[in-house]
Amino acid sequence: MGANQLHVRSRSPYYFYLFTFFFLLLAATALAAEPRVAVQSVAAVGVTVADMDRSIAFYRDVLTFKPVSDVEVDGPEYDRLWGVFGVRTRVVRMQLGEQQLELTEFLSPPDVRPIPVPSYSNDLWFQHVAIVVRDMEAAWAQLRKHHVRQLSPRPQTIPVSNAAAAGIKAIKFRDPDGHNLELLWFPEGKGNQRWHEPGFALFLGIDHTAMTVRSTENSIKFYRDLLGMTVAGGTLNMGTEQEHLDSLPGARARVTGMKPTMTTPAVEFLEYEQPMAGRPMPVDSRPTDLWHWSTWLVVPDVEAAVALVQGRTPFISTGVVALPDRMLGFSKGLLVRDPDGHALQLVTP
Repeated sequence: MGANQLHVRSRSPYYFYLFTFFFLLLAATALAAEPRVAVQSVAAVGVTVADMDRSIAFYRDVLTFKPVSDVEVDGPEYDRLWGVFGVRTRVVRMQLGEQQLELTEFLSPPDVRPIPVPSYSNDLWFQHVAIVVRDMEAAWAQLRKHHVRQLSPRPQTIPVSNAAAAGIKAIKFRDPDGHNLELLWFPEGKGNQRWHEPGFALFLGIDHTAMTVRSTENSIKFYRDLLGMTVAGGTLNMGTEQEHLDSLPGARARVTGMKPTMTTPAVEFLEYEQPMAGRPMPVDSRPTDLWHWSTWLVVPDVEAAVALVQGRTPFISTGVVALPDRMLGFSKGLLVRDPDGHALQLVTP
């Protein structure tokens, strides 16, 4: 009896460590298998505008976007979606290449607030879309022809010292409401191959939407670990070219790309190391504000997405909203905010 007890005690550490090993292995496997939203694509990038007809004319006549839908909606479902009481909105989809920009004008309520002046690219409400062009000089001439307000005095060429982005040309400017936009030209071997396909169009499509963040690491945790997007690489942009591109002296920006399952448009983070992140997103921001952007993320199951982000981020919508029709292009969706307050519209077609 005593010998048997001694034998069991002598082997107990072995069983303890073996049990612990298998427990940790199962826990790691379960963690790896934890469901993710797995964003399939960025279906569109949306922005609130003050005068729809003026905005349509700008994007159509200056940048050659084509209107593909024009609807007005109202009702309790839309109140819940936008988190605003008594809404009536006009929503217009504009397409360039295979990508879409959604313009939303709130006809009711009428309290639309303008973008703060001045605004800088290191402010945390900053967001833009990057439009790819076939010929930067010709595209810049188009901006000058229409007297477009430019942030950059002229197109900037990324220097060879920035190997990942060397040779890329860019210029930043604004639409009539003050929304930030960017034109990009990619040299051979840079950018998505679709931007190098033969053709005659000057403006080709939307490559990405970029947003300023306070912490790249925190943003990656949200977009990768919760939403299932993948890190697509990054650069550190600095020097006189970046300063003139942003019209921001001393600008030094860490740029990180995030890709959904399907490519283009992608999402980019801009973390400014100099000057450091500026003013935060106003706490009372609403979709009726002109600084409101929304990035449409297509997910296979909106309810599953809610289960993952619940309690980790503020909601704009009152919950998942099932629309009575597909006038906005999806059947279920909701608006949430990322760690820096940027609006994301999670939708299931």
